[in-house]
Amino acid sequence: MTDDFKLSAPELTPEDLLVLEDDRFTAETVALVTGAASGIGRATSVALAMNGLTVVGADVDSDGLDGTADMAAEFDAPGRVEGVETDLTSDGDVAAVVEAAADEGDLRYVANIAGLQHIDSIADFPMEKYDLLLDVMLRAPFLTAKHAIPHIQATDDSEASDDASGNRTQSGDGVGAIANMSSIHGHYATRDKPAYITAKHGLTGLTRAIAAEGEGTLRSFSVSVGYVLTPLMVDQIQDTAEERGISEREVVEDVMLGQARTKEMMTPAEVANLFVFGLSSHGKHLNGADLLWDGGYTHTYE
Repeated sequence: MTDDFKLSAPELTPEDLLVLEDDRFTAETVALVTGAASGIGRATSVALAMNGLTVVGADVDSDGLDGTADMAAEFDAPGRVEGVETDLTSDGDVAAVVEAAADEGDLRYVANIAGLQHIDSIADFPMEKYDLLLDVMLRAPFLTAKHAIPHIQATDDSEASDDASGNRTQSGDGVGAIANMSSIHGHYATRDKPAYITAKHGLTGLTRAIAAEGEGTLRSFSVSVGYVLTPLMVDQIQDTAEERGISEREVVEDVMLGQARTKEMMTPAEVANLFVFGLSSHGKHLNGADLLWDGGYTHTYE
């Protein structure tokens, strides 16, 4: 064991990103991505832009949003990223960013990715932190869905036609998807992450509720992964090491990956590619379910 064990989030490259053929992956189609200023949210925003979509990225970090938009442009993405500074704890901001996304074209896709973490036991957990985590990771996705669903239901890529009276009509096809960033902690619990675990378990219910109301055209799914090397995760490793009185190396090798079969952390790009696939027409049978991509962590418990 060495004292210089340090981790950092990997640099994103165009070659990391999945690009698919999909008739709805065009500049006229809009995807709203929360947490778009860094980590998985940034990677997903850029990946969707690489697939030709217009992406509206929401985050409190306006400089980070600019960086995400710049990255998509540097990658020569056929789509683009438009950042909207958004406080997900503000009902007004959430409503406004959904409207901003709808103003850019046909809002069909939402990826609720924004997240944060606080490490503490239930007995010692500050309630203001609990409220913040639940507001950002559960209430905001619910409210985002509430505002986005009418726009998705109104989308239409079919030709106008004559009704029985000879009038020209054009009804929405309602095809779209709302994806939620869950976690292995949406499947089971470990110590000292009670608010995060509560939020992720709640997202499972929200995902299923959206699917139940979506009538097969508006889909919903969640993405659950193990440990991803993001800036948030680097901070969490440091916090966990301090909380448990062990080294950062021990946190990674024993606490985080000790139970996994694939002994490496995922990258933000790998998670972004799951969102791309799930939102695409290739994921049309993925509805109310979870994409569990955890290296064998959840179902091979020792």
